[in-house]
Amino acid sequence: MEIKESTLDRVKRLKEKYALIGQDIDSYLDGLIYANPLTYWDYIEVDSLLSLQKPKTDFPDEKIFIVYHQITELYFSLISHELEQICKNGKNISDAGQDLGWKDNLDVNFFIERLKRVNKYFEALTRSFDIMRFGMEKEQFTKFRMSLLSASGFQTASYRYIEIASTDLKNLVHESKREELWNADYHEQLDNIYWRRGAVVADTGEKTLTLRDFENKYLADFHRFADEYQPINIWKKYQELSAEDQKNPLLIQRLRELDINVNVNWPLVHYRTAVHYMGGAAGDEKGTGGTNWKKYLPPRFQRRIFYPELWSETEIEEWGKSWVEEVLAESLKTEEKLKDEL
Repeated sequence: MEIKESTLDRVKRLKEKYALIGQDIDSYLDGLIYANPLTYWDYIEVDSLLSLQKPKTDFPDEKIFIVYHQITELYFSLISHELEQICKNGKNISDAGQDLGWKDNLDVNFFIERLKRVNKYFEALTRSFDIMRFGMEKEQFTKFRMSLLSASGFQTASYRYIEIASTDLKNLVHESKREELWNADYHEQLDNIYWRRGAVVADTGEKTLTLRDFENKYLADFHRFADEYQPINIWKKYQELSAEDQKNPLLIQRLRELDINVNVNWPLVHYRTAVHYMGGAAGDEKGTGGTNWKKYLPPRFQRRIFYPELWSETEIEEWGKSWVEEVLAESLKTEEKLKDEL
């Protein structure tokens, strides 16, 4: 059988590649001869993936609850993957496909493109959240969530890593301490991050089991992650750009979109869903794990903003307000309807 010149050229390039790392190409070619063809189900690990749902009750809708949260975690993994590439200036790939490490400077077009991906992931999550809002029977949810005890979506570490990689920690300090700690060490700022107030007992201020478990598992990791990513977070990468690149309107638009997606749209779809399932006639049910969702989720109460320098004073003052008022109005209508039915 005649072998094409282009095929021989590829073999030659492979031999040179493996010679550089002291490997014999014949061994790798034998591996290709003996290996079974790759299948979709093995590559995607379909069987493993579909075995990861382990409901705690027999209510059918609990599987929906588990699967959607797992999907969310996978999207968060994709988001972190893109943020890492921005923070570390994008990978420099040689013609031979070898990773030569990180570039010295971040290309503004690369920055814009990766932010576009991040925003697409968040937009997909936000649009799909009606699966959680309307995809489960309320009666089933209110029963099976009792079996979750202290577990809560509040405990997603992936989301916290995204926040830490996206902005200076001073912007994530709880609003009551933000001005006081504006110039503090970022470890002190992390110790006063807003979400640590989201799972405390309202009457005593003591930490719930949800918060204690979460901090015991992840808080030290968050501090280590902050050591690595605070000096190279998304805002720092923006500030390292040239004055001309910082004025790029598309880059500014992508950063503003990220701010809205993370700090307005995402928490508000959670809030809307909490209103649907836990608003009730009285509207005082606690979230899973005892989280105080009424104070923790609405953006206007925390006014978390990654990039305040990119917003006007009026925009900051009105942060998240219109949609929160819309959701609250919807909640009041629901409560009135329930009262009428009672």
